[in-house]
Amino acid sequence: MGFYYGIILVAVGLGVFYRIPQVMLQVETIEFFRHKLMIVRACFYILGGLLILAGGIRVYKNYK
Repeated sequence: MGFYYGIILVAVGLGVFYRIPQVMLQVETIEFFRHKLMIVRACFYILGGLLILAGGIRVYKNYK
């Protein structure tokens, strides 16, 4: 079960990377985040990277 959960985590992480450009266009319209766009973008990329990393670790541990 953990193997498939890892694959799902990797897929969600890749989906985050795919959606960042579309979501950032919407975030730019919010006045509060207008001066914090680099921080928001960095958080999205860190989130996607952590999801891919966690999924990769789970797949690796359960594949052995």
